[in-house]
Amino acid sequence: MDITEFKKNWAADNNGAPLNSEQVKIYTSVIPSDRQLKQYENPFYCFFHFGMNTSTGREWGTSGETPQDFKIKSVNTDQWARVVKELGAGGIILTCKHHDGFCLWPSKYTDFSVKNTEFGGDIVKMLSDSCKKFGLKFGIYLSPWDMHEKTYATPEYDDYFCNQLTELLTNYGEIFEVWFDGAKGASAKPFEYDWQRYYDLIRLLQPKANIAICGPDIRWVGNEAGKSRKSEFSVVPKYLADCEKTAKNSQQGVADASRLKRVNSSDEDLGSRKLLESADEICWYPAEVDVSIRKGWFYNKKDNFTVKSVSKLMKIYRESVGNNCFLLLNIPPSDKGVICRKDVRRLKKFSRAIKSITDNPIFEQSFGMLDESNPVPVFNFSGPQKIKHIILEEDLLYSQRVEAFEIYAKKSNGKYKRVFKGTVIGNKKIIKLKNCTTDSVALVIRQSRSNPVIKHIGFYN
Repeated sequence: MDITEFKKNWAADNNGAPLNSEQVKIYTSVIPSDRQLKQYENPFYCFFHFGMNTSTGREWGTSGETPQDFKIKSVNTDQWARVVKELGAGGIILTCKHHDGFCLWPSKYTDFSVKNTEFGGDIVKMLSDSCKKFGLKFGIYLSPWDMHEKTYATPEYDDYFCNQLTELLTNYGEIFEVWFDGAKGASAKPFEYDWQRYYDLIRLLQPKANIAICGPDIRWVGNEAGKSRKSEFSVVPKYLADCEKTAKNSQQGVADASRLKRVNSSDEDLGSRKLLESADEICWYPAEVDVSIRKGWFYNKKDNFTVKSVSKLMKIYRESVGNNCFLLLNIPPSDKGVICRKDVRRLKKFSRAIKSITDNPIFEQSFGMLDESNPVPVFNFSGPQKIKHIILEEDLLYSQRVEAFEIYAKKSNGKYKRVFKGTVIGNKKIIKLKNCTTDSVALVIRQSRSNPVIKHIGFYN
């Protein structure tokens, strides 16, 4: 097919960039670990902020709370898990201990625990059991900063932290993700965590678990607004995995929550060739988008009006799962121990909206490495079809290769018109189209790191 618009492609001039070189070989040699690949099977999962702050109506603790301040009488973790399962998400990460230091399990190493409340039960076990019951993965959040623990900021604190981490990693089955952040109040004592010791312990006790944010497996997208970059690379400089850099950019106070909803444009490029050329080492370090369904991370009745709309949630979904990221959506249970009705209703509509993307397939095809003799795949349909979504996936076993691509649709006069222009694809790219009816679509990859390897493409009405 000799079409002028298609002549400049990856196999012809590759947009002026080397198609194959020693540097390109280095880039394409970087692929996900087995644990990272496993997480890509369902890149959408949920965060549950629940604990002392749920009872007191705060976002952060004050360091003055006592076990008696936890006044929650009942917790229905089966309802939590059922809502997540019906949503179509793959797992739950629980705030087992937030910054206030209050533990949702009967830790042997502190009295500041649910064991000394009127409730008395082990909420971590309850939720891990509910996840097993509903076929969900279970993950843990354990705040490194602890307002309550007297040994904080001393060498003994690392022992305390590892003891609690060991309890969580050995008593609740398989853990799919361990989530650390660097949040620390301005008045907190200076203290450098022994991150490597924490990582080694996780690798020993839960070798299949990804360590996220302040960790080597999954990076923070850089904001809490549900936004990702135009080009969200997974192959990035290894120095980005420096947890201390993440800690400096993390929340340093309650008021910082609004700041983190603004994207810093200076961090827009994390994986271009130009940036990678100056890096001593590179690694596979995919982004995770963490965002709350509400204004706050913990439930507060006054925030009921802030529950995000379905259109906003869908935009976040396309910006994350549909843009080569993991999505961690926070759904905070209420002080009644359940997810409130308004959130549940919104999540049901959100679930239907996600499913509607692929409900009406027009054409789907799985293939592999593109051939230089036929570099532009053209997909012909039996007749004119209205296309609302296109989903592209790269085969990550060959790394992330596509750097620029375009979608062309044939018009009624036989000519092709560009309907989308993008950069990277990665694990999944969800493209939303308007007013596109055609019987033929071409995928024109303009720039790639060696031959593109397209795992799957789908067209949906």
